[in-house]
Amino acid sequence: MTTFHTATLGCKINQYETRSIAEAWAGKDAVEVDDPRAADLILVNSCAVTANAVADLRQAVRRFHRDNPEAGIIVTGCAAQVMPDELAALPGVVRVVAQADKAQLLEGPEGNVIAPDKPRFAPFSITGYGRARAVVKVQDGCSHFCTYCIVPLTRGRSVSRDMAEVEAEVARLLGAGFREFILSGINLRHFGRDLAGKPDFWDLVARLETTFALDWAGRARLRISSVEPGQLTDKALAVLGASRLVCPQLHLSLQSGDPDVLKAMGRGHYSPQSAVEFMERLKAHWPVMGLGADLITGFPGETEAQFEHTLELCRALPLTYGHVFPYSERPGTKAADLPGAVDVPVRKERAARLRKLVGRKKSAFLKRLLDLPHLDVLVQDERGRGVSQYYAACRFEDAPGCAPRSLVRAHPVRVDKGVVVVEPLGEPLEGGE
Repeated sequence: MTTFHTATLGCKINQYETRSIAEAWAGKDAVEVDDPRAADLILVNSCAVTANAVADLRQAVRRFHRDNPEAGIIVTGCAAQVMPDELAALPGVVRVVAQADKAQLLEGPEGNVIAPDKPRFAPFSITGYGRARAVVKVQDGCSHFCTYCIVPLTRGRSVSRDMAEVEAEVARLLGAGFREFILSGINLRHFGRDLAGKPDFWDLVARLETTFALDWAGRARLRISSVEPGQLTDKALAVLGASRLVCPQLHLSLQSGDPDVLKAMGRGHYSPQSAVEFMERLKAHWPVMGLGADLITGFPGETEAQFEHTLELCRALPLTYGHVFPYSERPGTKAADLPGAVDVPVRKERAARLRKLVGRKKSAFLKRLLDLPHLDVLVQDERGRGVSQYYAACRFEDAPGCAPRSLVRAHPVRVDKGVVVVEPLGEPLEGGE
C-alpha cells in the first residue's frame, strides 16, 4: 500500500487543491502520513509568485530528499508551470506536473487526462479539510495581467466554479462540522464572467446568504479571502450590509496608494481614494471591522513622493493588519523590463517603514477590541488558539474545553504579543470535531 505526504507552498488555493488531491489519492487506497520520512511519495504543491517562494521550494525538495532518499517527489503547482526542467533536475524528483495539468493528479500519482478544448474550472472539490477553517475555491486563474504578476502565466485565464457546486460544497462541509468558510480565488473580481448569466462575486455571496443564513446565522460564518478596490461598489455595500454570515473583515489587493504607480502596475482601473470612501460608508453596517491589505514597495519608477502617497493612504484607511512586500522581479513579466529600478535596500527600507505604520494601527485595533463585550472565536487547535470574526488572532486563557472548529463566544481580557487573550462566556455557539 502506497504512503504519501503532502507539502503546500503559497496561497490558500494551493492548500485547497492539495487537500483535494490527497482525498482523491486516499480514495484509491493510498495512505496519507504526517511524517515525510515515512512516505513512499511526497507531493509538493509549489508557488512562484516571488523569488523567495521559488527558493523555498528548492530548499524543501532538497530537505525531503535528504531526509527520505527512497521517496519519489512529485512537484506540481505554479513553479512547475514556468520552470519544469529545473525542477525535474532536483534530487529525488520523479515527476513534474504543470499547474495547467494539476487535475491529472486527481486520477492518482500517475494520472493522465485529456485537457479540455477550452479553459474550465478543474474538478477539484473537498469533503473535509486539515485545518479548522475550510477554504472553498470558487474561482481560478486571472485574465488581467498586472505587469508585475506571474500568476496569469502559471494559472491561465480566469475560470469560475458553478454557484450550485459552491453551494453544495459549503453544505457538505457544514455537515462535517466546519463553521468558518473562506471563499477564495485568484481574482474574485473575475468571478462569473464565464458562467451563464454572468453573475459576479457579490451575486455568489448573496446566493449563499439566501441558502444558509436562515439556519446558520450566528452558528457559522463566511470569510472573503481578498477583493480588489474595483469591486467595492454600491452592490458590494448592499450585499455586505445585509449579510448575517459574512465576517466583518475584508482584505484588499491595494498594492500602492499612488495612481501613477498603479497605472504602471496595470492596475489603473481603480483609485486609491475609492477604498477610503467605501470603508467610510461600510462603517454604518460594520462599526467594528478588520481590514487588511496587500502592498508592494519599490516598484520600478516609484519615487519617494509616490511612496509617501502609499503611506498617506494607509494612514487614512482603518487598517488592522497588512501584507507588505518589497517588489520582486519575476522573469516573463512586463515589469521586469521597466526602467527606473529601485535599489533593493530602498525597497526593503520602504517596506520596513510601511510595516511599522501598519503595526501601529494593528496594535491600536487590538486594544480597541478589549472594549467590546465579546468576540466570536473560531477555535483552531487544542492549545486554545483561535481567530475572531475581525481576523484578530486569539488565545484562550485556559484550554477552551471544546474541540477545534468550534465557534465560541468569549470575553477579551488583554493583548499579549499581538494576540487577544480571551475567556469563554459559555457553551460553544456551534461546531467542533
